[in-house]
Amino acid sequence: MNGKRSGWLIAAACLVSLAAPAAQADDLPKLKEKPTYKVGFAQTESNNPWRLAQTQSMKDEAAKRGWQLVYTDANSSAAKQVADVDSMIAQHVDVIFLSPREEKPLIPAVMKAKKAGIPLFLIDRSVDPTLAKAGRDYVSFIGSDFVEEGRRAGEWLVKTTGGTAKIIELQGTSGSSPANDRRKGFMEVISKSPGMQVVASQDGDFTRDKGRQVMETLLQAHPEATAVFAHNDEMALGAITALEAAGRHPGKDITLVSIDGEKDGLQAIIDGKMGATVECNPRFGPGAYQAAADYAAGKKIEPIVVNQDHFYDSSNAAQSLAGSY
Repeated sequence: MNGKRSGWLIAAACLVSLAAPAAQADDLPKLKEKPTYKVGFAQTESNNPWRLAQTQSMKDEAAKRGWQLVYTDANSSAAKQVADVDSMIAQHVDVIFLSPREEKPLIPAVMKAKKAGIPLFLIDRSVDPTLAKAGRDYVSFIGSDFVEEGRRAGEWLVKTTGGTAKIIELQGTSGSSPANDRRKGFMEVISKSPGMQVVASQDGDFTRDKGRQVMETLLQAHPEATAVFAHNDEMALGAITALEAAGRHPGKDITLVSIDGEKDGLQAIIDGKMGATVECNPRFGPGAYQAAADYAAGKKIEPIVVNQDHFYDSSNAAQSLAGSY
């Protein structure tokens, strides 16, 4: 954010949720080196600022390089996303970028691309590593370390609350890698503090309105809650609306921490309603397309490429707002 991104970093170690082979498999589809490419980008949905920023980054980079982009939007349907990849294969794209809605349902899409001889990169979200592996069944996973995001949110909450809190957790889409891994990292941290208790946890599907609805229900059942951990800013913002409607005072009598680092999330921190948010960088275009170009050139692509993310709280939210999405 704010023009100070460090770019894409090759991870020294694999993400906790993925097991990567030591070297790229010889049977991975090849990509011929040429001036331009026809690439497919299978987006999962476009119902929040993060997804819109990701899509725009992919479109902008394609235009900058003069590559033809075949873009699809699955509208929050794993079945449609599999069909979208089928369509890309039928259109003979050179490479596919897939942001899988869920870990298991998108395995067939990954395997179909491999069988068709089309290199596939997973961006932002991954698939079940027991069913498809980076460097063997698809070229690489490019994205954030979701487990680490959860850890950072948990560490901040433990420190801010003094190790004592009754927490409502708003989970992301069930079965998605960010929801699975963010929860894993968060629970790993707070389990070390006996005073930190998750009193309720429910799927808010990464959307603001669903986050609001779920928060209304969980707050009625658990009025004793003193903290909220939301898997993304949109759900946290929905939770703030629900809390205020119930007469609570976000940032005063209940502490919120989230993940994403979107503009409205930073504004909520500036307004004193949200405590902190862990960035999840949506600007995948430059790194993803460069990885494809490097792969075509015969360069070794690491099975996992991790994006460096920032952390925002009251100390830096205001100065970072202008560069946010």
